Amino acid sequence: MLMNGNHRHGGRARYLARPAQALLGLLIGIALLIAGAPAFAQEKLTLIEAQRLFAQRNRELLLAQHAVAAAEADSVSASARPNPNMYLNATQFGNLYPPGYDYTSRLDRRADIVLGLNQTFERGGKRALRMSAAGSFEEASRRDREDVQRVQLSGLHAAYYSLALAQDKVRITGLAAASFQKTIEALSLRLKAGDIAASDVARMRVDALRAENDARAARAEREHAQNALAYFIGMEAKARSIEAADAWPDAAMPAAAQEMENLLQRRPDIAAARARVLAAEKRRDLARSLRTRDITAAVQFERVPWNPLANPTAVNTFGFGLSVPLFTNYYYDGEIRRAEADLDTARINLERTTALALGDIEDSRADLDSAIDRVRRFKDVLLKEAQKAADGAEFAYSQGAIGVMDLLDSRRQLYFTRLDASTAQADYARSLAAWRAAISAENPR
Repeated sequence: MLMNGNHRHGGRARYLARPAQALLGLLIGIALLIAGAPAFAQEKLTLIEAQRLFAQRNRELLLAQHAVAAAEADSVSASARPNPNMYLNATQFGNLYPPGYDYTSRLDRRADIVLGLNQTFERGGKRALRMSAAGSFEEASRRDREDVQRVQLSGLHAAYYSLALAQDKVRITGLAAASFQKTIEALSLRLKAGDIAASDVARMRVDALRAENDARAARAEREHAQNALAYFIGMEAKARSIEAADAWPDAAMPAAAQEMENLLQRRPDIAAARARVLAAEKRRDLARSLRTRDITAAVQFERVPWNPLANPTAVNTFGFGLSVPLFTNYYYDGEIRRAEADLDTARINLERTTALALGDIEDSRADLDSAIDRVRRFKDVLLKEAQKAADGAEFAYSQGAIGVMDLLDSRRQLYFTRLDASTAQADYARSLAAWRAAISAENPR
């Protein structure tokens, strides 16, 4: 009976545990589905689409556009003339009459009222100088925006092709790891049959593990490249879904360069520095014009109330006045010296910007020439020779003509040659974008 009771209780316990087991199995199944599903559906992105998103979402570009709007607002402020001032004064409140005077039938608390208007008239061309300086700063801000777009667009191209390179590395390392795995499986069968030494299988497994490590590192590099590209186009939340879809650009020499002076004239950073020199010159002239005295003209109306002792009736009068400042204590020396120092700074900055632009153009051209040579060398010679050597080694090993070390050497050579070829392609694509950005080409592709 005890055994039967225990059996009944055990069956009941198992019966009660079944829903919990079912729930646990359901949760495990859901977890496996979530783990096996990709975080984001891959979104193939062309370079043209990336440029469109860049124009809409790039934060540096948006900040530069707001700077232009601020400069436009400063131009509106600079064109303003001084506002007139209106004033109202009231004096002589209270009883104006001698003791005992009968004023019960009249109001005795009228005041002396003065209503006036004054207007400052600027002299020395101050308003025109302000407008000219503000216009130059506005032009500089527009050129700054163009320069931000130039630099950021070059960075976008570099990030795009860095992602393409990372994708190539993932593909190449994945193929190498898969190839090693198949080889190990075949060698394991031969090892069981006694056709190969265990040391050869061990060497192959070492290279297989290295290939798996390279594949994992390549996937991490791809994630970093996705993050970098996502920032340029404002898609950080979907960075893992981005996939570069364009093929590598053809390694062709760009059109012959123009004269260096023409190239420098096209650079927006130089144009911005030049505009700031013009603005500084106008600011200096504006500071000097502070020594030209402005004139303030005033007109006023005064109503004097009736006074039994002085004027039995109210009197209305009109007046006019002029005022000018007297430079007895200060002659605007500080403003003038500061404006001259700002002008010197702007001129030096123009020279500095021009020198940096010149070096940028020459360096980017040298990098581009080198990248073109590397791409052509890999495409025309190295890849073909490495593939031919690898195919020959595979055949020779299958016939027992060479050992496993020779086979591994040929595979490594092909593996690294493919990686270097993809790196050369990416270097060319990035160098081409940098070159076109350096010469301010319209479409740096």
